[in-house]
Amino acid sequence: MCKVYGYCRISTKEQNIERQERNILAEYKDAIIVREAFTGTKIEGRKAFLRLLQTAKAGDTIVFDSVSRMSRDAADGFKLYENLYNNNVNLVFLKEPQINTATYKAAMETQLETIKTGNDAADELTASIMAAVKKYMMRLAAEQIRLAFSQSQKEVDDLHQRTREGMETARLQGKQIGQRAGAKLTVKKAAPAKEKIRKTCKAFGGSLSDADCMKLAGVSKPTYYKYKKEIAEEMGKEAEQIRLEIDAGM
Repeated sequence: MCKVYGYCRISTKEQNIERQERNILAEYKDAIIVREAFTGTKIEGRKAFLRLLQTAKAGDTIVFDSVSRMSRDAADGFKLYENLYNNNVNLVFLKEPQINTATYKAAMETQLETIKTGNDAADELTASIMAAVKKYMMRLAAEQIRLAFSQSQKEVDDLHQRTREGMETARLQGKQIGQRAGAKLTVKKAAPAKEKIRKTCKAFGGSLSDADCMKLAGVSKPTYYKYKKEIAEEMGKEAEQIRLEIDAGM
């Protein structure tokens, strides 16, 4: 039985993916929704999408809210489109229906009736004209697909250009761009997480093991040991400061 998949992609986990899901389910209520948060224009690295491409079989359909959700790179997008088309996987773009594979297929398979006149020269000329028209329609369909992916890529290129211009304007106005050299990055969750580690970790007089303390602080293993090292350094500085104060009092 052929399946319908709906692929939804956002750039960051903070963005809302529900709009894409609603749009797809409104047209294909039984679609199997595949979600992904990925920043970038290339297809490589998009694990959920790559798994979907391996799962989809001939006759299945993949639905996108727009062509940009499939690819923002014109070359990659068109190449993937042709590959899926040749493997009989149907593609639907809700915002660009003119490049749905069904539309492309119709152009590719258009049968133009050749009128027989009984005159060999006239029939040959008519057949040549019909063949040329069909070839033109196929090229036009392919160009529409390329154009859609190119427009998607242009949006990204324009965004990057505006970002560069904005940063240069800010720099010329004397504003700090990015983190100052030597400055320490402060994460909102760092302070409370480090406080929990300092109070509960056995290494600092608490009762919890590293594994339990890591869960309590809600941080990853690399982050936990990074914080643990920083806490040890801070405590060392505090101890040294106390020693200096005691010496000064003596």
